[in-house]
Amino acid sequence: MLKLHNTLSRSKQVFEPITEKKVSMYVCGMTVYDFCHLGHARVMVVFDMVARWFRTSGYEVTYVRNITDIDDKIIKRAHENNESIQSLTQRFITAMDEDSAKLGIIRPDIEPRATEHVQGMLEMISQLIDKGFAYQASNGDVFYKVRSFNNYGKLSGKSLEDLRAGERVDVDNHKQDPLDFVLWKSVKPGEPYWESPWGNGRPGWHIECSVMSAAHLGQHFDIHGGGQDLQFPHHENEIAQSEATHGCTMANYWMHNGFIRVDDEKMSKSLGNFFTIREVLAQYDSEVVRFFILRAHYRSPLNYSDKHLDDAKASLTRLYTALRGIEIADSAIDWALPQAAKFKAAMDDDFNTPEAIAVLFELANDLNKDKSAATAALLKQLAAIIGLLQRDPESFMQGETNSELDIEGLIAARIAAKTAKNYAEADRIRKALADAGIVLEDTAQGTTWRRA
Repeated sequence: MLKLHNTLSRSKQVFEPITEKKVSMYVCGMTVYDFCHLGHARVMVVFDMVARWFRTSGYEVTYVRNITDIDDKIIKRAHENNESIQSLTQRFITAMDEDSAKLGIIRPDIEPRATEHVQGMLEMISQLIDKGFAYQASNGDVFYKVRSFNNYGKLSGKSLEDLRAGERVDVDNHKQDPLDFVLWKSVKPGEPYWESPWGNGRPGWHIECSVMSAAHLGQHFDIHGGGQDLQFPHHENEIAQSEATHGCTMANYWMHNGFIRVDDEKMSKSLGNFFTIREVLAQYDSEVVRFFILRAHYRSPLNYSDKHLDDAKASLTRLYTALRGIEIADSAIDWALPQAAKFKAAMDDDFNTPEAIAVLFELANDLNKDKSAATAALLKQLAAIIGLLQRDPESFMQGETNSELDIEGLIAARIAAKTAKNYAEADRIRKALADAGIVLEDTAQGTTWRRA
C-alpha cells in the first residue's frame, strides 16, 4: 500500500483516492517575473517524481501546476524593464519550460494561468461575500474575514491567538481585523485591471489557486502540493476560501517539500546565496542536479553546496560506469525480484527516494561483478521511473564538449605518437587533455575519454 505524509494530519497515511485508480493532484507553480531558482527546481523535480510513481503504480494521474502571471512583483518588474506584462511573463514561462526540460521534468497535464481564470475568481469572491466570509473595505479592496472560518489554522497548526499583526500578516488600516487577507485589489495608477462588481482591480494571490484547482480538478480532489514555505499563509488561505465557498473538503492530502539551504543557511536573496537553475546548470550536468535533489527525502531540508554537487556527480558517475559496455536486455520489470521489491517498498513509503536510490547502487555493485544484461536492464528500468540513467554512459561521462578542443583529434594524435614510439609527445597530449579536464582511459578495445 502506498503511504504518504499528510501535512493536514501530521502523519503518514495510506493513500486512498477519491476515484479508484485515479489521482487528482494540484501543485502551486511559479510566479513568472524572473528565472526559476533552486527552490523551484526542487518543487518541479519532487512532484514530477510523485506523478511518475503514481503512474508506475497503475494510477491515471491528472497533474495540474499553475502559473501566476499577474502579481505585484510582475507589475513592478515590467515597469522597471519598460516592457509589457505579457512580454515579461511569456519570456520567463519560456525560460521555465527550458529549465524544467533540462531537469527531465515531464510537463504537467494542465498548466493554467491566473489571467485565464479571473472570471472564476470574481464568482468565488461574490459567493464569499454573499455567505458572510468576505467584505469590501472603504478603499475598495475586498478582504476575507479570517475569524468567520472556524477551522482556520488546521493545516499549519496555528491558532488565531498565536497570529499577531506585523508578524505573518500585513498591517492594513482598512481591514476589519489584522488577520484578514485580500481577495480583490482595487486598481492603482499604471496597473492592469479587470472590471468587477467592486470596481476595477485585480485578484489577490491566494484566490488564484482556489479557483484554478476547482476549475480543473473539481471542488474536492486528492492531493495538493507545494513548497514548505507555502504552507502558511498561502495554503491555509486556500483552504479557508475553498471550503467556505464549496462547503466540502478541498484536498484530502497535503504534501510539502522541504527548504533549500545553502552551506547550511536558508537560501535567500537578502543573504546573497540565491542561485537560479541556469546558474547551477552552467556548472553542473542537469542530471547531476536532478540526482542531487532526489537523493534527499522530499520533506527534508536540502543543503546546496559545491561539495554536495560534486559528491552527487561522483555518485551518479558510479552508476553510469557500471553500465558502460553492457548490452541491455529488453524486458519488463519483474517486481518479484528482491531488489525491485525493495525499490517499490521504498517508493510506497512516502516516496522514499534515498532508499530507492540505495537499491540502484546495490544493482550497480552486482553489475560490476556479473556484467549481466538482466541486471543492467533492471538498473536502468528502476532508475527510469525517477528520471535517471537514461543516457548513453559515454555521453554522460563526456558531458558538454568544448567545441574549441578537438578531443578526438588529440586522441588520434596521441595514438599515432605512441605507434611511432614518441612517448614524450603522447604524454604531452595526455597532460594537455588532463589540464582541460579530460581523462583518457586506455582499454583493450581502444581509448575512451570522460570529464574529470
